[in-house]
Amino acid sequence: MKKAYVFPGQGAQFVGMGKELYETSPLAKEMFEKANEVLGFRITDLMFGGTDEDLRQTKVTQPAIFLHSVILAKTMGSDFIPDMTAGHSLGEFSALVATGALSFEDGLKLVYKRALAMQKACEKNPSTMAAILALPDDKVEEICAGIDEVVVPANYNCPGQIVISGSMKGIEIACEKMKGAGAKRALPLKVGGAFHSPLMDSAKIELSEAIAATSFSRPSCPVYQNVSTVGETDPEVIKANLVAQLTAPVRWTQSIQNMIADGATDFVELGPGNVLQGLVSKIDKNVTVSGKQ
Repeated sequence: MKKAYVFPGQGAQFVGMGKELYETSPLAKEMFEKANEVLGFRITDLMFGGTDEDLRQTKVTQPAIFLHSVILAKTMGSDFIPDMTAGHSLGEFSALVATGALSFEDGLKLVYKRALAMQKACEKNPSTMAAILALPDDKVEEICAGIDEVVVPANYNCPGQIVISGSMKGIEIACEKMKGAGAKRALPLKVGGAFHSPLMDSAKIELSEAIAATSFSRPSCPVYQNVSTVGETDPEVIKANLVAQLTAPVRWTQSIQNMIADGATDFVELGPGNVLQGLVSKIDKNVTVSGKQ
């Protein structure tokens, strides 16, 4: 029996996230206050008492989710002993800090730089994403490839659920074609832009420079990365995959399947929400899933 910890990405945020941790754990309070200092603004005020709109800003959302997840892991102390980890998109940074591949401060700085770069790319190219339900992966790929606009599969979340990413026009055309092909739903999402698509190229360049200048260590256990879908421990491979991730799809289904093939039987989600618990259950009903917030 092997335990796998998984960390959520953008979209899991909610007002009040992390507040109970801050109020009940001296270590959590210390780490949150350190984060306020590193970021140069009180992100805790936005997390604990801001508005939904505050938290939807990419530059706030990403560090907020990262902090909630990482601080949860750190406050578990010796109870946090994973055999393997994975993070959904942004969550990959949380997994790397939780397993010691990155320091808390370096991880937070990278996440904030990533968020700012992605927000800038979103403002430069108005774009969006959409969830496609109950259509085979290869059909979604075929439809996207046949559209003369930027539109690509971005998140392979679980069997029958793919998120596509692209230009506003590309997503509009794709949604109509997906519904015509038999999709149960083709639902545009309320996101800031086309994450995990070629429209993030400018952000990729900025993040690449920041990652190259940051020190990485070997994680305490394999981290199953979104790009390669296998357990990685080599710092140089991990860095390259983090950069590639910005424009490559999140292959979550394949990552979880590989973790299960490598012996994972017990999945624990650390962070706001329970989205990953639902996805893991849909990928394999025979594993145990739970979560900590």
